[in-house]
Amino acid sequence: MKIIQITDTHIVRSGGRVNGVDPEANLRGAVADVLVRHWDADLLVITGDLCNDGDPAAYALLRDILAPVPFPVRLCLGNHDGRDAFVEAFPDHPRAASGHVQSFSDTPFGRLLFLDTNESGLIGGLYDAPRLAWLDEALAGAGPLPITVFLHHPPVSDGLAHFEHIRLHDDGAVMARLKRHPGGIRHVVFGHVHVPLCGTDPDGVAFSSGQACAHRFVTDPACPTPLWTGGDPCYRVITIDALGFRAYDAQVGQTVLGRADPCAGP
Repeated sequence: MKIIQITDTHIVRSGGRVNGVDPEANLRGAVADVLVRHWDADLLVITGDLCNDGDPAAYALLRDILAPVPFPVRLCLGNHDGRDAFVEAFPDHPRAASGHVQSFSDTPFGRLLFLDTNESGLIGGLYDAPRLAWLDEALAGAGPLPITVFLHHPPVSDGLAHFEHIRLHDDGAVMARLKRHPGGIRHVVFGHVHVPLCGTDPDGVAFSSGQACAHRFVTDPACPTPLWTGGDPCYRVITIDALGFRAYDAQVGQTVLGRADPCAGP
């Protein structure tokens, strides 16, 4: 299956800018490119910080931008989001009985989990008892199916000094539960860090994040005060199939210099 990941879109009211970037223009550019190149995708996931300040008008704009997408969309909340305003704009989006914006989807290649790590007033994420109870049920219901997890805040150490104190504040509970799942973990996909990242935790669990679609950082892992920068619209193309999990970065607006000839190999 093909999944499009967009992350950290930070939408504000039309015409607004965030750290020098027009997030509406970038997201519209990313969506337009997806509709041309990847109209056959099975799912679009935006991994949090959908809007920059939880403004209801920004969520209405986000809904308008996403309206042309012809395949299912799952949206994760980040620390910049407001759950009440989101639900008002997207009343039919799947939610847990607790009201948290989290859900799962079963596919031929395992169960996809979409977690809600948003907590009002926190820059880091929270995953408390009601959310953990939902996760326990979702993992139990997956049975022997492998799981792929989408959320905003990294539940692992990302190695970035700027984010050292604003990851997921759960004392390792989420990863501990995921690692006990008998079907195994295909991948943990997150946002929040605004730079492309991939790695494994000490137990070999693979994780990654895509580039932020809005403002982003000049990559400097050891710097607690990294520089903001801009960039063209971007997203990731994730493929999950019998061969496993793969993620490809896609950048809109690149200069075309030619076309490669086919390679016969070996």
